[in-house]
Amino acid sequence: WSAATPRGTLPDFRWTRRSLMSFAGVSVVDSAKHCTCDTSAVYAGADSGYHLLMVRDYSRTKVQLPTGESATTGLFTVGEYDWYIEYYPNGENPNCRDFVSLYVTRHTLYDCEGEEDVEAKFSFSLVDQLEKHKPVYIHGTNKTCTFSSSAPSWGSDRFVRRDALERSAHLKGDCLTIRCDIMVVCKDHKIEDAAGTVPDINQHFGHLLQNKVGADVTFEVGGETFAAHRCVLAARSKVFMAQLFGPMKEGATTSSVIQIKDMEAKVFRALLSFIYTDSLPAMEKDSMEEDEMSEVMDEGREEAAEFEMWLQWLEDLFVAADRYDLQLLKLICEKQLSEHISVSSVTSTLALAEKHHCCGLKEACLKFIQVQSPSCLQTVMATSGWDHIAVTYPWVVKEFIAKLASNQRK
Repeated sequence: WSAATPRGTLPDFRWTRRSLMSFAGVSVVDSAKHCTCDTSAVYAGADSGYHLLMVRDYSRTKVQLPTGESATTGLFTVGEYDWYIEYYPNGENPNCRDFVSLYVTRHTLYDCEGEEDVEAKFSFSLVDQLEKHKPVYIHGTNKTCTFSSSAPSWGSDRFVRRDALERSAHLKGDCLTIRCDIMVVCKDHKIEDAAGTVPDINQHFGHLLQNKVGADVTFEVGGETFAAHRCVLAARSKVFMAQLFGPMKEGATTSSVIQIKDMEAKVFRALLSFIYTDSLPAMEKDSMEEDEMSEVMDEGREEAAEFEMWLQWLEDLFVAADRYDLQLLKLICEKQLSEHISVSSVTSTLALAEKHHCCGLKEACLKFIQVQSPSCLQTVMATSGWDHIAVTYPWVVKEFIAKLASNQRK
């Protein structure tokens, strides 16, 4: 996944479908000081394109490039502008030292005054050999970023956790490939004025949710009310279909309020947003909680606390997606949870996966525990979360022991 953020800012998590892009070359990094770039396939005039960054000998780049140091690709051209990618295997700053950081930078001539700003959207994604030139679902941004002389770089300081990357299928033979998509927003102001930004169907439905025109059902969740459209909900969710039109129908008039318990308002709001727009919105932040947190915490601890809040929100959204049979949303949440497993969260994530019959997430948790050092393993097993698993899902503990025994025999 990738989020459009200036340096040092927490990402804004969104999902979007990649549109067709022109190929804008490939760069190969095989050490901290050696990077080659082949841009022979660039379609010079295209307003959108993608560049592939191939990292060979990933382990060596991790050793050679400490936190704050990057390998930089050669220049490639998209939308008549030159760009390059910065790859930080140990994070761009100490607050994200456990992550790979990625930034895309617009190349400018430093002695050139009055150079125009460039408006562009971009995204990063991990791909394998078969996916390199395919349109796929990616974690990116719908936000248009301004690349200026004062802020030429945008990217993600927490693109992917290193431990998650090293367990994933994306790292093969100590090599990985990163795809960077860039779309330069209409440079010709005449075209922009004439055509404007053409909204797609997801934007239209998003506006429908916001303006509530024609809404015919109301939900009350966590003390807040939400107006929605029965047909939209039913078309997207079999559970809503049954609840609103089938045997589970509430039976009241269209003005009735349907109570939803055991769910926070911000989670239901995100669920509705996904139903209408097919994209995962950023997590809401409680302004009062944020102010209180910033008063008592330094920057590093505040970021860690925000990350824990995001993780809890994602787990709750995963539960909601399962509850309403939204398989794509559940899959997106599963992928994000799998990539952000840590010693402190693995037991709660494992219990969540078992409770909701999510085999992929369960397997990711068990693999994470398997590769931990003895001291970390003791830390995991000393938690109340592990005790909960042992009591509630004893067969999971047996599976884990069997995996450990199998590894020892190998």
